[in-house]
Amino acid sequence: MTVPTATSDVLLRTEGRAGFVTLNRPRAINALTHAMVLRIDEALTAWEHDPAVGTVVIEGAGERGLCAGGDIRAIHDDARAGGTASAAFWRDEYRLNARIARYPKPYAALMDGIVMGGGVGVSAHGSHRVVTERSRVAMPETGIGFVPDVGGTHLLGRAPGELGTHLALTGNPVGAADAILTGLADRYVPAAELPALAEDLALLPADEALARRAATPPPGVLAGQREWIDACYAAPTVAEIVERLFDTGVPAAKEAAETLLAKSPTALVTTLAVLRRSRALATLEEVLDLEYRASCAALTTHDLVEGIRAQVVDKDRDPHWDPATLDAVTDADVARSFARPPGGDLDLAAGRPGSGGPAGER
Repeated sequence: MTVPTATSDVLLRTEGRAGFVTLNRPRAINALTHAMVLRIDEALTAWEHDPAVGTVVIEGAGERGLCAGGDIRAIHDDARAGGTASAAFWRDEYRLNARIARYPKPYAALMDGIVMGGGVGVSAHGSHRVVTERSRVAMPETGIGFVPDVGGTHLLGRAPGELGTHLALTGNPVGAADAILTGLADRYVPAAELPALAEDLALLPADEALARRAATPPPGVLAGQREWIDACYAAPTVAEIVERLFDTGVPAAKEAAETLLAKSPTALVTTLAVLRRSRALATLEEVLDLEYRASCAALTTHDLVEGIRAQVVDKDRDPHWDPATLDAVTDADVARSFARPPGGDLDLAAGRPGSGGPAGER
């Protein structure tokens, strides 16, 4: 066994035929920093060309989850200062997401506990995505005035019916069965079996290891809600989605409508626009290029700073959005999210130097 030690926030080891990446910020639910993204990428480079490594496994330290997302406090501070660190972070993070999707070796993600935002990016693009009864998978960005990124609109845009629209706008977390239903995961393994699964992955090909441990997940809820979700979220605007949700008379739909009304109006309208545009794009790279524009635009908005302040910094859970209502969001507000960023485009789809070229699709 070898244990590289470049950073304690990402622990690397090889056991048998597997290379293990352990995100190691348990007190922050393993939230990603720029240095962590670069370290993961370095490991993927080394193991891609190492014939002794047959499978890459990513896991999270501690009991709370694989990864709660990016370090949004750092994004808050950067946005307030008008800095460029967040855009630089996203450039490398999104390139990593694309690389994971096309990685030539099995990439097994142990999506136990909380898996949100950037955590989805380093797991749900993998070839073997494992959830447990403790999994809570979500793209909760609209609650902080942001738009789902890390290829999240690519994944959710391809979920059955309008389930992905529901999850993208509400930010609601899903458990194991619903993560599998919506295409965010592949297999269910009970949490108590994860140590044994890790041992199997070190000894066996990934498919064989998972076949040994996979089980039937506890029932989900989304399959039984498809009728009202598909009918309501097919509406052309967020305002009409909310109206339809209230009009159904279904308690869960009313709850979803109330959830939406608590989110950033600008983020909701922009998310719907990005999600629907991403459905028409052929590759993950094209979607990441689109999301990069939306992410960079969000750095200049009031709502991103205010949303992170309310949820993470001051924790008063009382954001004051501007504009405050859906009908006050203008076409110009949304158009800004599709404009070329001041620092230039990501250009993953173009295969520009440094972008890593085109990625394979799941």
